[in-house]
Amino acid sequence: MKKAMAFIFGAVLGGVLGGITALLLAPYSGEELRTVIQKEVDTIQIEIKEAAQKKRAELEEQLDELIHPQES
Repeated sequence: MKKAMAFIFGAVLGGVLGGITALLLAPYSGEELRTVIQKEVDTIQIEIKEAAQKKRAELEEQLDELIHPQES
C-alpha cells in the first residue's frame, strides 16, 4: 500500500511540475497561439485552392486536346 501511495504521489507531483514547466516555457499565450495557427491554416487553404485551380486548368487542357486532336 505504501508503494502505491508513493507512486500516486510521484505521478501527481510529476504532472503538476510538468504542467507548470509547460506554462512557463510556452512560446505563445493561448490567444497568440490560436492566431498563429489560424494564419497557418489560412495560408495552407490558399495554397491548396491555388494548386487545385492549376491542376484543374491542366486537366481541362488535356481533355480539350483529347476531344479536339490537332491534325498534322
